[in-house]
Amino acid sequence: MTETLVVKARIAATVDRVHRAITDPVELRAWLADNAESDADTFSFWGPTVLEGDKPHQTLTRVSATELVFHWDLGGEDSTVEITLAPVGEETSLTLSQSHFPGWAAAAVGEGGALGQVGTWWSLTIANLVEHVEGRELTPRADFTSSDLSAVVDIAASAEDIYDAMVNPARFAEWFGYPVGIEPRVGGKWAMGGLENNPHPATITRLEPGRGMTIDFGTGFGVTSWELEESGGRTRLSFSQSGFDVERTPYGGWLGWLSGLAELRRYVEQGQNWRSTWVDLVMPA
Repeated sequence: MTETLVVKARIAATVDRVHRAITDPVELRAWLADNAESDADTFSFWGPTVLEGDKPHQTLTRVSATELVFHWDLGGEDSTVEITLAPVGEETSLTLSQSHFPGWAAAAVGEGGALGQVGTWWSLTIANLVEHVEGRELTPRADFTSSDLSAVVDIAASAEDIYDAMVNPARFAEWFGYPVGIEPRVGGKWAMGGLENNPHPATITRLEPGRGMTIDFGTGFGVTSWELEESGGRTRLSFSQSGFDVERTPYGGWLGWLSGLAELRRYVEQGQNWRSTWVDLVMPA
């Protein structure tokens, strides 16, 4: 059984500016994919950071001043992607939908193949569109040709503030957009959805105050680690996932972490002026 994925984002730019970013091939190569072509008859993108990106798998249906619609063949399914833009004051509301999505619950346990990964892939990709249009540094993308899941993000904030945002459950839920249970001690539990709702919590195996954490998610999901190194008022966040079966590299979860890091950086850098990129985000109970 499938459903339609829907994600909504706000962008601090005009509709015309966002439309140019999603249709101009030079701009598409900056935020969407290494390879992209776009004109009146074509919309395609491919490369190592695109799901099944060995070659173009998209076919343009229609494009207008406020809409882009194309078919994307993933996993043998002809899914339809629709992107619509609407002005909201001086900003733009972007709504993206994609058919044949197996659902967030299935995606969370690695089911659904490439279509099961489009939710987190689009979350990261749209986050980078927002950063591109607003003139901010992009978040590293996943490389589907490699099982090396590691990324480095430079953040204009203190290591102390970033650490607190990652271990304080209330603050974590603000920027990640989903509740989490955290027992901040070695041997403590870490549970997406909350300790009371997750029957299979991960375990914190390393915790260095102000420095970093290692979380063991168990067989098949591996170990997630992050380190903070502050210098000159900025902090370098090194993030990695390891210890998983490379034949089943958990790209979907990795994409979720990367899209979360994009929002974490905005959260700590913008402080009281921060607003979530996402609008009406709905996740499974």
